[in-house]
Amino acid sequence: MIFPTGWVAWALLSAFFAALTAIFAKIGVANINSDLATFIRTIVVVVVLGAILMARDLFQPIGSISPRTYLFLALSGLATGASWLCYFRALQIGEAALVAPIDKLSVVLVAIFGVTFLREHLTLVNWAGIAMIASGAILVAWR
Repeated sequence: MIFPTGWVAWALLSAFFAALTAIFAKIGVANINSDLATFIRTIVVVVVLGAILMARDLFQPIGSISPRTYLFLALSGLATGASWLCYFRALQIGEAALVAPIDKLSVVLVAIFGVTFLREHLTLVNWAGIAMIASGAILVAWR
């Protein structure tokens, strides 16, 4: 099979790295406060992304970015931080194989929010897949 290109390839890579994130984080939070662990992780993300931006000369003038863009990126950052804090705490007290599927219920919420707020359109087949994702996440985490 030829590896997909475009957004599908990036999405598959994202899933792969998200899986590694769960495993590495579960090991990493074993003997540290989960909030401190999230802070350390965030520093690593900022340093690595800063290095990538500098290496690729992708920084742009602050004034060229609209206030609306800043607002929504700030809101996204706050949501990311809250998600990471909750995720690391859940990993600290739960099993990675149970926490990660529940975390992936975000896929279901994204579909609902996308349709509700962004006016995206999903077909009946899409909704069936979303229902399966929700059911699968619950079944994987069921004890």
